[in-house]
Amino acid sequence: MDADHLSDLHEEGKKAINAPLLPSAPELHPEDALLEENAERIMLDPTSRENLKFKDLLKVLIDWINSELEEDRIIVKDLEEDCYDGQVLQKLFEKLSGRKLNVAEVTQSEIGQKQKLQTVLEAVNELLRPHGWTIEWSVDSIHSKNLVAIIYLLVALAMHFQAPIRLPEHVSVQVVVVKKREGILQTALVTKELTSTTEMMMGRFERDAFDTLLDHAPDKLNVVKTSLITFVNKHLNKLNLEVTELESQFADGVYLILLMGLLEDYFVPLYNFFLTPESFEQKVHNVAFAFELMQDGGLKKPKARPEDVVNLNLKSTLRVLYNLFTNYKNSE
Repeated sequence: MDADHLSDLHEEGKKAINAPLLPSAPELHPEDALLEENAERIMLDPTSRENLKFKDLLKVLIDWINSELEEDRIIVKDLEEDCYDGQVLQKLFEKLSGRKLNVAEVTQSEIGQKQKLQTVLEAVNELLRPHGWTIEWSVDSIHSKNLVAIIYLLVALAMHFQAPIRLPEHVSVQVVVVKKREGILQTALVTKELTSTTEMMMGRFERDAFDTLLDHAPDKLNVVKTSLITFVNKHLNKLNLEVTELESQFADGVYLILLMGLLEDYFVPLYNFFLTPESFEQKVHNVAFAFELMQDGGLKKPKARPEDVVNLNLKSTLRVLYNLFTNYKNSE
């Protein structure tokens, strides 16, 4: 064995012994050298891409976008490649908000794409900022296909518009942050929380009296339930209906719809809803229709999602009924 080979083996041996002690340096890219002073670049750590909850979050968001944009014949397969130029984000925002944005339809040039993103993100930020969302995205981060920024944006939109999806909770990823300080590249691994609990994320919109009650006086919950049962039965009894279980008896939406008709003094045509719903979708249709009737009656859009009521989520059901109680408690 020659000396060179021996020295190579010696080096490899040294590396193997020292390897566990050295933190693995994040991979640097050639473009990092071109960073301006104090600028930074953020990228997803490769190990996080393999995280099952993260993969699940990606799938839920992609399926949601595709179902929203089905009529536009848009099919998203990859969030980084399909969202960076602003086209999909524009269509999604327009569909969710019902607003048409003043942007060029198709833009191939980088300048055109960034202008489109600028318009879309200004509209998004204007909508979300008052509700306490931290703006974790920018034109540059989205255009440079920063997946973490794209996900933050989509999660915020999904939560704000109460998308009929269930986002996996507590999804965190590691990101590599590359910064240039005094001409030297510095790297750090940072943990980013992409989702917390659905309740926490929905709770950004405004805490109501009901949250306060549940947080500070859970012992009063039974009193509230009794008051709500008395309230709903006072009206439903007119149709010879009786409620004893709040969680389950409103889950298919039928009693909610009938209750709205009684409170607002009109007959709801039976062809508008499923009187004996069998599938999950039919129940969601009913609860969503009841929510529409509430908004027609001048109430705010319920914070709960129809899916949560159908899934027997007590807090969501109580919140919807409590909202009716506070608005109609003096109705005869």
